[in-house]
Amino acid sequence: METLSEIISFLQSSPSILGKRDIQTAAATVGQYVRGADGSQIRIGDDCAAIPDGKGYLLFAAEGIWPQLVARDPWFAGWCAVMVNLSDIAAMGGSAIAIVDTLWSVSVEGSQQVWAGMQAAAAAYGVPIVGGHTNCHSDYDGLAVAVLGRAEQLITSFDAKPGEALMMAVDMAGNYHGDYAFWDAATAAEWGALRSHLSKLEELANLELCSAGKDISMGGLAGTLLMLCEASGCGALLNLNKVPRPDGVKWTKWLTSFPSYGFLFSVPVKNVAAVEQLLVIDGVVCQMVGEVRLGTSVALQLGDEQRLFWDLVQSPLTGFGASAGIGFGADSGFVETDLGGHSLCLA
Repeated sequence: METLSEIISFLQSSPSILGKRDIQTAAATVGQYVRGADGSQIRIGDDCAAIPDGKGYLLFAAEGIWPQLVARDPWFAGWCAVMVNLSDIAAMGGSAIAIVDTLWSVSVEGSQQVWAGMQAAAAAYGVPIVGGHTNCHSDYDGLAVAVLGRAEQLITSFDAKPGEALMMAVDMAGNYHGDYAFWDAATAAEWGALRSHLSKLEELANLELCSAGKDISMGGLAGTLLMLCEASGCGALLNLNKVPRPDGVKWTKWLTSFPSYGFLFSVPVKNVAAVEQLLVIDGVVCQMVGEVRLGTSVALQLGDEQRLFWDLVQSPLTGFGASAGIGFGADSGFVETDLGGHSLCLA
């Protein structure tokens, strides 16, 4: 059985979490805000860029895919490139409009499985691929995808408030994809279920039931919690006793896993039951897993034991959010390792 100390030690040196520090280069270069063409301020560092547009927002997300995944598992890389962007759009309360891709391959034949994966995901989720860039005479295989969406009401990463409940929503009707830390509840799912699940996030936003949220992506639940707290300038307690987890899966793996449908929300306590009622459908589990706290410390609980996991003042992660400006590369005493995950995007 893993002890809380062992779990925290593993997480503090996890490449999938420490890799998020690369985003600090964007924060240092671009800043916390940019000015739009119409003069409006656009805040940077969320799951998507949210651009004011009439009564709502245009949402713009982009992801670069780990080159090794493209080379080793091209169909799955194509699927993931679409899925992760659609998850980003949904996480901010939006619906996706269209997809564009940028594909490099060493040959026409080498691109076919990537295309097949992207087309399969686009068809499953009902969002068209409308253009992009293709090069089939490259020295390497590479893939990036961007998605445009729209939202009436936003779920941002910047508005979690101390005293609110942390809630996790995750589709448990899946399995791990090979040796990857990817919980796949999507590739064999009914198309209608995939679309319905994502649409619930837009409904959640329009009902204004939560204050903040993020999709659980690279870095897993643990890394996503750090990014949410950093963006909102708060701390948190994550109670592992309440976190849904597949049978037989170690905490160290689950807390750094990327679920195909997984989200973390900060919810006013009075709305917890309503959020559960809205999101618990077709294998999706949604429940309270902790609380938002004052300060910048993120703690974990297992059994009756609580321990500090991360202090975002001592060790900034992305550099975006209420605690920005602390300094790039701050010395936390945590072990840093070479990266080995998806490339990272501004949003």
